[in-house]
Amino acid sequence: MIKTNNNPNTTIRKTLMTARLFDGFWERWIAHGVEKEAVFEVRNSLQDVENWVNGFLDYAFTHYEAAEKASNAQAEYHYRLSGLYYNLIHWIYPQNSSRKQHWYKKSKELFILADQLSSTKCSLETICIDEHRCAGRVRTPKQPKGCIIILNPIDSTKEELFSYEEHFIALGFATVSFDGPGQGETYTLNGLKGTTKRWDVFLNELISFSKKTFHDLPIYLFGTSSAGTWSIYGSANRYIDKAVAVSPAFGNGVSLPEYFTERLNYVIEDNETILPRLKDVSDYKGVLLFHGNKDVMVSDGEVHQLHSTLPNPKKIVEYSQEGHCCNHKLVEVRTQSTQWFLEDVQQ
Repeated sequence: MIKTNNNPNTTIRKTLMTARLFDGFWERWIAHGVEKEAVFEVRNSLQDVENWVNGFLDYAFTHYEAAEKASNAQAEYHYRLSGLYYNLIHWIYPQNSSRKQHWYKKSKELFILADQLSSTKCSLETICIDEHRCAGRVRTPKQPKGCIIILNPIDSTKEELFSYEEHFIALGFATVSFDGPGQGETYTLNGLKGTTKRWDVFLNELISFSKKTFHDLPIYLFGTSSAGTWSIYGSANRYIDKAVAVSPAFGNGVSLPEYFTERLNYVIEDNETILPRLKDVSDYKGVLLFHGNKDVMVSDGEVHQLHSTLPNPKKIVEYSQEGHCCNHKLVEVRTQSTQWFLEDVQQ
């Protein structure tokens, strides 16, 4: 990764400009639960960071107030959505700071309130990497069919992807979702940046933790973008039964948006990449790939080449109209993933 001398205010301005000009910027957030009307309202008034903060804060308050008046099931939903808006506010600050920490803590508080109302058991756990705590959530429905480890893209948090937890739980699976080095709580509150080595250690520790917690269940991996690459890499672990990778990133000189590259500079150690090298392909097992043919970051050729070298059982699903992360097909992606996990593939 090329390092620059970042000014966080400059990075924020570039982020806001991208948010104003490009519809695609918002696809991720809408796919993860941010309401379209919130995007429309904030985007139209987006001149500075205070517009971002105050605009989404209104929606965080609205859903908090709705939760306070609602029955348990509806209150749980509104608390999580309020937490998502606080998470979006925290996200706009690329550099660790008191403001970033404040808004992250608010997000976490709302998710804890939701967890207390949930019919699904939830525990907050930690894994220690380089004397820092990596924070995570474990949710366990009654009689789970398996355990899905949700690996989050480097620029995301476990709270942002709460809809993945909800969907997998509804489909009968326990979920394990941690913030790895450079992510969410692990970076913002515990100060651990990302490196490839730390992620390697983190992933193996996370898999071991999950197997110890759910020793009688099959363990699966699910990851998107950079986390998709780690999902493939992790499939070589002896405790993993199958893995899913959505738009796995290859890092082959693809030009990323400048605001995004600058954001990564804050959470990744100097001169580091965050992607593993997928070299021992024969060791990977049970991999399902999802790819959008309009992905400008990952080419059809790269995905097809990877798929051709993976050992059986394997599968690839392509969407002709989808871009990176297949944001408009995520419900279908998650449903097909659980079918893949349970399928006894005969080769």
